[in-house]
Amino acid sequence: MARMTEQQLNFFNTFGYMKFPGLLADCVDQIIAEFERVWQEHGGGHHGKAHDEQARSCIVPFPDQSEYLSSLLDDPRIHDIAASILGDDFNYTSGDGNLYVGDTRWHSDGYDGERIPSIKIAFYLDPLTRDEGAVRVIPGSHRCGEGYADGLEGDIRDSGEKWGVAPEEVPCVVVETVPGDIVVFWHNAKHAAFGGSVRRRMYTMNFYEHVPDDRLEDFQNALANEGRFWIDRIHGEAMLRTAGPERMVHLQQVIDNDFKVKEVHARLRQERDEPSRG
Repeated sequence: MARMTEQQLNFFNTFGYMKFPGLLADCVDQIIAEFERVWQEHGGGHHGKAHDEQARSCIVPFPDQSEYLSSLLDDPRIHDIAASILGDDFNYTSGDGNLYVGDTRWHSDGYDGERIPSIKIAFYLDPLTRDEGAVRVIPGSHRCGEGYADGLEGDIRDSGEKWGVAPEEVPCVVVETVPGDIVVFWHNAKHAAFGGSVRRRMYTMNFYEHVPDDRLEDFQNALANEGRFWIDRIHGEAMLRTAGPERMVHLQQVIDNDFKVKEVHARLRQERDEPSRG
């Protein structure tokens, strides 16, 4: 893949998401094998326990724990998506590995018009259709400050009372996928899934624009929120150990600014029985 075209960028910025069919079809078997290996090494489910098929299991950081999954940050097909949207000096802020159970309600990954521009690249590792857990996106819902998007933020969690429709009936685009497809969206975009299995496999890679000096405190606070996963640093050992100079361009600013994560981790470990599930 070359850089995204002007038309692709226009689509992404207007509607908030984009699917890349078959982008990693040639290596998806190895991706799935590594996904399963990481889960096996962590007990198979949440916080070192078996996946109970009752609630989402989550590992953060996830791709960073595999040399192979870490190397996808260097793959031009992934690198060039992030660079096209966020600039050549984008930041990689790790990602989560998930075993989802059933429905995922409508949400944004933080809806904030002042947030530093950031995106998610999602890897769905099972065939997913409308009624079997495919991700749904509401086009334009990422455009904070506009009446349409702000109205959705205020009302979507109460769609039955506000609009007379169940959550699964909210108008949207259903992005059906097969393993090897990639879906990218702005973190502000509203997304959901309905009818999924009790072990729906998916992991993410998350990216921010390179942060100017006057926004570093905001960046530090955003990174600090990851302490809810009971981690002390953003990046995992394999990601850092195998990083060459080109990869470090996308890691260094995070390394320099994730010092608050440990403080949040220490506090939440005293307050909660387990790390966050998402």
